Amino acid sequence: MNSRTRREFLEDVGRGMLVASLGSAAALEFGMTPCIAEEANRRLTFGQLEPLVSLLQETPPEKLLPLLVKELNAGTNLRTLVGAAALANARAFAGQDYTGYHTFMALAPAYRMAGELPSERQALPVLKVLYRNSSRIQEQDAGKRDAMHHVEVAESVEPGRGGEMLRDAVRAVDWNGAEARFAAIANGPAAEAFNQLQLAVQDEVNVHRVVLAWRAWAMLDLTGEQYAHTLLRQSVRFCVDSERVMRDHQHPMPQVREVLPRLLDEYHLLSKPLGNRKADDSWVEQLAQTIFTGTREQAADAAAAALAEGMDPEAVGEAISMAANLLVLHDPGRREKYSTPQKPPGCVHGDSVGVHASDAANAWRNIARVSSPRNQIASLIVGAFHTAGQAEQVTKEPYPYVGLLDDIDSNDGPALLGQAEEAIRGKDQARACAVVDRYGQLNLPERPVFDLLLKYAVSEDGALHAEKYYRTVSEEFATTRPAFRWRQLVALARVTASEYGYPAPGVHEACELLGVV
Repeated sequence: MNSRTRREFLEDVGRGMLVASLGSAAALEFGMTPCIAEEANRRLTFGQLEPLVSLLQETPPEKLLPLLVKELNAGTNLRTLVGAAALANARAFAGQDYTGYHTFMALAPAYRMAGELPSERQALPVLKVLYRNSSRIQEQDAGKRDAMHHVEVAESVEPGRGGEMLRDAVRAVDWNGAEARFAAIANGPAAEAFNQLQLAVQDEVNVHRVVLAWRAWAMLDLTGEQYAHTLLRQSVRFCVDSERVMRDHQHPMPQVREVLPRLLDEYHLLSKPLGNRKADDSWVEQLAQTIFTGTREQAADAAAAALAEGMDPEAVGEAISMAANLLVLHDPGRREKYSTPQKPPGCVHGDSVGVHASDAANAWRNIARVSSPRNQIASLIVGAFHTAGQAEQVTKEPYPYVGLLDDIDSNDGPALLGQAEEAIRGKDQARACAVVDRYGQLNLPERPVFDLLLKYAVSEDGALHAEKYYRTVSEEFATTRPAFRWRQLVALARVTASEYGYPAPGVHEACELLGVV
């Protein structure tokens, strides 16, 4: 949890006295806000990072990139830029703005993408997302108007029941209660706060609910755990707001709230240690098919049964990821009635069923890896539940690329990469899939394919999902067994061909400033 220093407090008091002596008109002329008396004492500030956080929150996009390149040339590193941008985004939006939290979720993936690029190009994915961040902040007039402020801490949270009390406050749409309880929880270790938060995250299967929670935790690698409260609060507020929407629209209680506790009890999962039984390829494939084709309750039951039988949680998570990947490969593409100029009929980038499912599955798996045994089990059960029940949105047969494989007779890696790029630039999803599939069948090195797809994950807009999905595929490829891992790159090739032709705002300017083509 963040605490204000004595120096920051005195600065705020001094600023308030100055406004009082100058009058509001003169204060505005000096660039000071008119509501200092109320807002200054509530504003979150971030110590040595505050000047950079304020720069990122207050600078309009048309002025931002030259300033950031100047910062980089002066020695500021990308890690610091991304961390400051995350704090600026959290303070400006507090997890309450659709484009805002999508941008937050893209920050850590953009930083990881940077590490895969040549040194002269490493800033590009980060500058791309920071430009998007600034654009949204200014569009929403959040440059100097914060959505997240200091919060009162609950006097006490009953030991061992912090997560339950937080979840109860969320369900009651008790904004102040949820915030106060989480603030008390966050006074302890960051990992414990993250674990307690999971009871609210697991309460509904919304892709943004789980991915925001995971990306907030992952961001601590860049900011440090001293900012855990600020970053994780976004998830608390997102959960409360989701509950508000369900209440206002009289939605039925989410089924997962009955299914999860029933399965935990039925299979006695909280009274036995996690197993480590290894799964063979056919077992993983079968569970993936069960999740892909079954109802949500059937999938959750299958995952719970597997864990009760002592199967390695990684194998269960792998099957969930493979089922989500099948949703990409079976997606018929966006329907006409849901299309937009940036997401035309037939496209699969952006908020498509498969991309959403893959990002969510990746988040559930990652949360399971860093959580308590209880949350490891619950995250995998809810992850299976979340991924399943969507087969009606896709076709029984995979996207028709398999028939094109016979037409690709080259065994030369560079030639196949050229064909893949040609297919991407031609927006030919099927051929892009077929060429990458053929490349994988030849057991050629994967890095050149990642490099090709990374290039377009940076240059193209991706309808808010390019960075997250590229990172999802990178992680899932690394943790999927050799028999199945190339499916991830085939899916990414399809999404890349779909998103090509919509260049990301700010990238051309960033290239010019960095002196790269």
